[in-house]
Amino acid sequence: MKVAIIKYNAGNVYSVSHALQRLGISPIVTDNKEELMASDKIIFPGVGEASTTMQYLKTSGLDSLIVDLKQPVLGICLGMQLLCSHSVEGNVDCLNIFESRVEKFSKDSLSIKVPHMGWNTIKNLQTPLFEGVDEDTFFYFVHSYYVPLSKHTIATCNYGLSFSAAIKKNNFHATQFHPEKSGDLGSIVLENFLK
Repeated sequence: MKVAIIKYNAGNVYSVSHALQRLGISPIVTDNKEELMASDKIIFPGVGEASTTMQYLKTSGLDSLIVDLKQPVLGICLGMQLLCSHSVEGNVDCLNIFESRVEKFSKDSLSIKVPHMGWNTIKNLQTPLFEGVDEDTFFYFVHSYYVPLSKHTIATCNYGLSFSAAIKKNNFHATQFHPEKSGDLGSIVLENFLK
């Protein structure tokens, strides 16, 4: 199986690569369009800022390539948010695969610390992505922006409000948490995606 990690101007690419290597997968890290199109599975990771990252994706042509992908794709954190229609971070239009608008946690109205950083439970688990994962399992989060609940939500988390911990539409899957930083259970999610 050929697994590709999309290389772009956002962090976290190599921690995802190391997590896959622990599962016995040797992924390629690439921004080459031909290599990405020829891959069996694609991971779209990310730690960064939405508007500057979208600008890079547009400049490199990766924006249109990602939208056209037919193989299974897993977005992680910023990668999940960029799959949505719009982000208030930088007030930028994103890839519009999911119709959701990415919002910012309001520490003033919710009495919470922003960013949401650390371990939190997920629930309402759906789809084979979470096979072998129990309700209220802890995963690692670090984010200031969130995807609201929608018909595409396949897992939820509560941090001042309930938001999408994971979403799915057609061949696109995405998690707000970082499976590559979530220990053995994160590895299960990655393995399920690879299956």
